[in-house]
Amino acid sequence: MRRAVELAPQSPQTWNNLSNVLRESGALDDAIAAYQQSLSLAPPHIPTLNNLATALHESGRLFEAIDRLREAIAIDPAHAAVHSNLLYLLHFDPRLDAAAIRREHEIWNRRHARSPRSTERFANARSPDRLLRIGYVSSHFGAHVIGRFIAPLLRNHDASQFQVTCYSPGEQLFERIRNDRVDILVDLDMHLAGGSPLLFARKPAPIQVTYLGYCAGAGLEAIDYRLSDPYLDPIEWDANYIEKTVRLPATYWCYEPPVEIEIAPLKHDGITFGCLNNFAKALPSALPAWGEILRRVPNSRLILAAPSPSTERLAIGILAVDPARVTFVRFQAIADYLRLYNAIDVALDPFPYAGGTTTCDALYMGVPIVTLAGQTSVGRGGVSILSNLGLPELIAQTPDQYIEIAARVPRVPNLRDRMKASPLMDADRFTRDVESAYRQMWRDWCAS
Repeated sequence: MRRAVELAPQSPQTWNNLSNVLRESGALDDAIAAYQQSLSLAPPHIPTLNNLATALHESGRLFEAIDRLREAIAIDPAHAAVHSNLLYLLHFDPRLDAAAIRREHEIWNRRHARSPRSTERFANARSPDRLLRIGYVSSHFGAHVIGRFIAPLLRNHDASQFQVTCYSPGEQLFERIRNDRVDILVDLDMHLAGGSPLLFARKPAPIQVTYLGYCAGAGLEAIDYRLSDPYLDPIEWDANYIEKTVRLPATYWCYEPPVEIEIAPLKHDGITFGCLNNFAKALPSALPAWGEILRRVPNSRLILAAPSPSTERLAIGILAVDPARVTFVRFQAIADYLRLYNAIDVALDPFPYAGGTTTCDALYMGVPIVTLAGQTSVGRGGVSILSNLGLPELIAQTPDQYIEIAARVPRVPNLRDRMKASPLMDADRFTRDVESAYRQMWRDWCAS
């Protein structure tokens, strides 16, 4: 692609193609520069603005990313995928509360989801106790966190009660789902990249549910339910969502480790904090708190995942500590990533967008994690997970309390055993809870 740019230096598409390759290979700084070059050579190009926004977000430049997406939407208000990307990024914005995020989703629904739907009467037999056809829709059934968390549910479904089909988004999917007479269609992506909100807007199944990947309200009138749990969504939050919230009895997540890695004894002096989450979750709120924790704990260090040299410089500037106290790591293969937890004493959950997968991974590797209870469901992943482990003492209600808890350097022995004994790793119980929710949804539809 660099050679192509040499041959066609005035081609915005060639620069955009180079940018995409650079971003996919992890060279974010070069990718951002190439996207900007592409945009300088032609009128604003919607896909390029969207890609630039994604790269800016991955680099921790959230507000710039949001501005680029709003610019793209102003040019083409009908571009649903770009608008979905904006909705996702808004959950990282500490300036917005749940009510503001709902309003943004309602705008998406009015603009994109009120297309003509099938008026055909659903032919699904209204028998409340019959075998149910469940469909799951996702672009991420492979090596992805969605694939990791949905696998235990798929594996443990009761085949005598539920016939399960997984659909990967593509052409003719609406007709396929209708022809399969799916009773309950479950979205796993929604406004994430590769999601299918426009498919669900057409209502291919009588009951539609959103779960897992987009841990928030979908904002679509065509979605009937969203799965949650008592800790992610206090009962008084129901007004934040268009869909009806169905709370599973214990946990939103069912965890199983991707590989088994031995927990090794720590072999370092002082205390090492760590956050191996997506760097975009660290800004703009969490990094200042982490800097204060380092200042309060003498001889402490921080291990932080960062995707590029510019993000390292950005982080050091905000942390305001000696750079020698911070170790940056890049993307790691899954086994190497898990072994990194053997160098960490206390994990730090980011906010306002908390971790989910990384929180479970840290705890399974024996590392306690400190979390801040957020004001949106995506900000309460740590609350849900720690509550299911019986560790409320690691949940802070304010940023100051978060700093205080971390600075005490909490120790929790036998965390892996605690995980294994908790609802988080009881796949059979979790599956029965989900199936019970599906059955009640179906009975309600039959009676309607």
